[in-house]
Amino acid sequence: MRTGGETHSKHAKGSAAMAVLLLVLFLLLLTVASAFGLTADSRDSADWKPTIEGRRWRSRTC
Repeated sequence: MRTGGETHSKHAKGSAAMAVLLLVLFLLLLTVASAFGLTADSRDSADWKPTIEGRRWRSRTC
């Protein structure tokens, strides 16, 4: 039974606000984790060449 106080536009605004709040909380969590050194960049370089202990792997064709 509806009491007349809830409309579709109020529900949509509440849903949008919750989505924005969850996004902000997720970004805040990532920021805090990064500040404590709990994140790592998994990319090796722009060309994705593999490394062994930080040294570039080079294929020898000769």
